[in-house]
Amino acid sequence: MKDRSGEFSLRIALQLGYLGNRYHGFQIQPHVPTIEDKLFNALEHLGIIDNPKKAKYSAAGRTDRGVHALGQVVAFNTDKPELTMPRILNSKLPDDIWVWGRAEVSKAFDPRRKAVSREYRYLLYREGLDISKMRIASTLLVGTHDFANFSTRDAEKSTKRTMKRIEIRISGPFITLDITADSFTWNMVRKIVTGLSMVGRGSRDLLWLRSMLKPDKYVEVIKSAPSFGLTLKKVNYSGIKFTEDEYAKKAVARALRDQFIWYGTMAEVVRSMKDSMGHQNSDGLY
Repeated sequence: MKDRSGEFSLRIALQLGYLGNRYHGFQIQPHVPTIEDKLFNALEHLGIIDNPKKAKYSAAGRTDRGVHALGQVVAFNTDKPELTMPRILNSKLPDDIWVWGRAEVSKAFDPRRKAVSREYRYLLYREGLDISKMRIASTLLVGTHDFANFSTRDAEKSTKRTMKRIEIRISGPFITLDITADSFTWNMVRKIVTGLSMVGRGSRDLLWLRSMLKPDKYVEVIKSAPSFGLTLKKVNYSGIKFTEDEYAKKAVARALRDQFIWYGTMAEVVRSMKDSMGHQNSDGLY
């Protein structure tokens, strides 16, 4: 049903996750597979929307090629809200893209502008890294700073952000970095991981990191850490509660188990081949 103004009757927000390694990023692009491309196909196939622009579709963010997500959020208007249940949508999505949460939101809801914070996780192989140095360095980044030196520069956009939390811990042969901020600039998380890794390897010190937070006085371009280690964990909102679909979550868990077995097996195959070439790791982790 539509109201008197001709607008669609309900605005729906969805929480979705995906493995990004087979896709050229989140945002739809011509001639290459993207997350939005698959999502739009599912929404249009079910008759939920006819056209993303007409439905006032928007997303919380645009993850780059190879980046994963657990809590990406999109929103759109529809006159068929009963078809937006996660288990229905997942039947039209590939196994590496899934919807698991849903909320009815106001017509003014914009998942990007209304977000109060975002949480990312980066998984980093820890050989050669001093986690104690990285933890000390991470405390310098918490608070409000200009992260221009940790961004892919865009002269039209501010690079000042408020870092709320950085938690670093050991997870087997890896280091897990959980990073929360009010928002992030392009490549900010991956460049922060690079910077902390440089401190962890001893090639940079805390004085350098302090200088990096003063881009009006010091400028240095550093590379972004590889995209395959990055996951958008969650986008947080005030006053919005998503209803999680337990059936969909169980089905997704089964599909991810199959992915885990495949990639875990491939990791062992590669490790075995590497060891056969006479290059075993000195840290004894593999």
